Amino acid sequence: MQWKNVSIQSSADRDKAKTMLRFNVCVWTVWLLYAGAVCEEDTGACELRPCHNSGVCQSHQDGYRCLCPRQSTDGPLYGGPNCTDALPGCDGNPCKNDGVCSPLFQDNQQAYTCSCRAGFTGSRCQTSTAFSFETSGYMHIETRLPSPEKTLNVTLSFRTDRPFGTLLQSRADDLLFTVELVQGRLRLSTRRGQRSGEPVVSELPLSAADGKWHTMEAWLGSEEDRSGLRLVQPACDEVGCARESAATRAPQPEQGDDLPEPGLVHRSLFLGGVGQGFGEGEAESADLAAYFLGCFRDVFVASRLVVPATPGDSLAQVNVTAGCGGQDECEDSPCQRRGQCVSRGWRRHICQCYRPYEGTVDCAEEYITAGFGDGDTASYAVFSLDDTLDSGSIAISMFVRTRTLSGLLLVMANSTSQYLHLWLDGGHVKVQAISSESLVGHRAVSDGHFHLVTVQLEGNLATLFHSAQRQGSIRVRPVAVQPGDMVYVGGLADQRDSGPFGGHLKGCVQDLRINRKRLQFFPIATPVASYQLEKLVDVTMGCSSDDVCTDNPCLNGGACYSMRDDFICICQPHTGGRLCEEVRWCELSPCPWTAACQPVANGFECVTNVTLRNDRTLSYRDNGKISRGLNTVLLSVRTRQTDATLLHAKRGSEFLTVSLQRSHLVLELQASGGQASHNVTIQSRTRLSDGHWHTVELSMEDPAQQISRWIAVLDGGKERGGGEHVMSEAPSGNLDFLREGADIFLGGLGPEAGGNLAGCLGPVQIGGLLLPYYEDTELSLPRPQDERFIMTHGGPSPQYGCWGASVCEPNPCLNQGACEDLFDTYLCTCPSDWTGPQCQNNADTCAVQPCVHGNCSVSGQGHVCSCEAGYTGARCEEDTDTCEDNGCGLGSTCLRGLVNYTCLCPRNMTGPLCNEKLPEVPWHISMISVSRGQMELQLFQRGELL
Repeated sequence: MQWKNVSIQSSADRDKAKTMLRFNVCVWTVWLLYAGAVCEEDTGACELRPCHNSGVCQSHQDGYRCLCPRQSTDGPLYGGPNCTDALPGCDGNPCKNDGVCSPLFQDNQQAYTCSCRAGFTGSRCQTSTAFSFETSGYMHIETRLPSPEKTLNVTLSFRTDRPFGTLLQSRADDLLFTVELVQGRLRLSTRRGQRSGEPVVSELPLSAADGKWHTMEAWLGSEEDRSGLRLVQPACDEVGCARESAATRAPQPEQGDDLPEPGLVHRSLFLGGVGQGFGEGEAESADLAAYFLGCFRDVFVASRLVVPATPGDSLAQVNVTAGCGGQDECEDSPCQRRGQCVSRGWRRHICQCYRPYEGTVDCAEEYITAGFGDGDTASYAVFSLDDTLDSGSIAISMFVRTRTLSGLLLVMANSTSQYLHLWLDGGHVKVQAISSESLVGHRAVSDGHFHLVTVQLEGNLATLFHSAQRQGSIRVRPVAVQPGDMVYVGGLADQRDSGPFGGHLKGCVQDLRINRKRLQFFPIATPVASYQLEKLVDVTMGCSSDDVCTDNPCLNGGACYSMRDDFICICQPHTGGRLCEEVRWCELSPCPWTAACQPVANGFECVTNVTLRNDRTLSYRDNGKISRGLNTVLLSVRTRQTDATLLHAKRGSEFLTVSLQRSHLVLELQASGGQASHNVTIQSRTRLSDGHWHTVELSMEDPAQQISRWIAVLDGGKERGGGEHVMSEAPSGNLDFLREGADIFLGGLGPEAGGNLAGCLGPVQIGGLLLPYYEDTELSLPRPQDERFIMTHGGPSPQYGCWGASVCEPNPCLNQGACEDLFDTYLCTCPSDWTGPQCQNNADTCAVQPCVHGNCSVSGQGHVCSCEAGYTGARCEEDTDTCEDNGCGLGSTCLRGLVNYTCLCPRNMTGPLCNEKLPEVPWHISMISVSRGQMELQLFQRGELL
């Protein structure tokens, strides 16, 4: 046992902390209708802000004190009177095991302290406080405490998944205290040696056997003090996890019994279990269930830390391991072959293995496969049964692997007859019991793979399973298996007896079982319940087969490897398929660098774009080996030409033309369907002559018919965002005339008519066959496919790739505009200060103040003038004629104002528009003055001014 002093905050430290805290006192005053706050704050020297580097200043009557930060996440720490002294004590993080370092500056020296996480202690958190009991063991602690301290306090954290086990036992003279797990819950029991009756028991409500860390506190009192137990965890806040009981409830010793030594209280404490001689013989009868299996950490006995003994220490401990390595073994997935790991307590597990694997520890062992019929021999095995199996439930199961369609799998027989047969018929499993009707499985098992076959006999019902799938049931007479019955596997001793069931088996059998007992042809190391093997005739270990690679069926240099009555071909690079018959031509790099290799059926094609100009056309014919139906055309085009022939093909009166007319796509087709020719025309609404790539898909609506309507899909159709889908009104035939010597031209109507496409074509397909842009002489390998079109022109090769006119060299965009090539035209992206097709115009069109009497605002590449009142015109340069279309009455005069007009009425007329008559009154009107924006009138009557 080792005692470790623990750093606990003393009363002096607490007083020191109190002096470091000062509070500002605010006195709230309410008087009459006035409410306010009077705050007295002791600022003093802190007004000068003497503390640096995030230090907090606290004033007091003798000056101030700086509280410097103790931890930082983004920079160095500082200390000293003003938080200006760098504290490098934590550089390099001297604290181990994730301890948190805090630097110090004491007595003019740099130092540090480490705050350790749970499970570690020491000046640098270098010592683990955890230890474990991986099997039955204990740790013994013997102390003598002064009699005034009659209560022994124990605090510890523990972790286990076992619901039973003793955490500690303590003996104080004749009193025995036990803290243990009972059904996962902590229990404290107190009794007086062997002479007491039932112990005094206190039990906590929550389970603590869940493999997680839990902290408990126990205080073990003497005769006059109470004992108790507490579990520290958040869930206890709701249900309460503290129990206390009086030790004096235990029976008192009778007179004459041994009494404790005066002045001292003997304390004997065991952790994790009980040592020999403790508890007056109790330990001798204790079994493994009484021991604790799990981990302890941070164990404090009477406020002192307990850690395991090091070599040479005299601490009494048995099977104590430093550290906590007792994790759930299933976390490391010890079970192989997909076996399921099941935990069986602390550091114990079992593996539930999938068939045909075995091993409770790791499922690493596989039942040895038995081979039957190797070299066409009549092989078989015989087992004897040694127990009685009634018809209540008998299950016969095995793994079977074969490629033959017939053969005997299993026969069960007694001394008088054969009462169960299991065989292959047409590759399917067949079952017959005691001359009943036979049952045939639905799924074949003759594919060379292992299949789990099970026959279940229950009363008068026999059921066949293939893996876990039920294949059917039949009514049978109840089957009773007796000791001495025999099981034949693979065939019978007399070959003639095996004939009605397909003869001897040629294949493999593995993991044969009747109920839970095995029938092992070759025993495995793991001990399992098995029936007795009586005879093994020409049965081989493992699943070998005849050599079927003698004639090497693999093509293109492939290597043949024999399997069970089968073979596999290991192909050379760039080949594949079961017989290596498929050549991966594109892996041989047959195409020029300007093209991409595209695999096609039984070959390859080199794909690229081509540029056609200067009446250049490409011509093709079929190679005479095309047998597929031709009912589709796929091409892509990029041009700014409004009228051009893209594809033209003809043979006799039948022809196909795909062209651009006024930028619209036009399909013209005349093809025979039966005896007559049918002509159709399709024209798109979409314009294609915009310099962008466009795809064109042409196909028959119903390829199975001789004639059908044709469909044109542009740019993927509406499903792909904005394309077009057009269908012909009339039907026509297919394009099979193109495989019968038709001339096919790309880019024009042929050399005689002159090609007229100036643009680019992408890959062109007719019936899924590409029209090549390269001749065979330009490739490193000849095209191996049978069905293909061939080039017939003898001129120079086309220009590969899509190349428009060099419209951006030199740069046509002014004022540092960026030129974008849009195929034979360009687009200038201008800086923000410039606009126009070539960035030639200043974007700020209001800079020259074009508006004479108004405000200018920029609009697009121009400007708009908002005129002042009284002005009009594009530049607000014209006066507004307010008298135009005026409403003044007949004989009146319109007087133009800035915004409105005024009517000057003749005699006897009045009103705003001079359309009302005046009574006969001798009025006289005299005009004094009229000026822009203001008119002054003077009215006289009988010579007097009104």
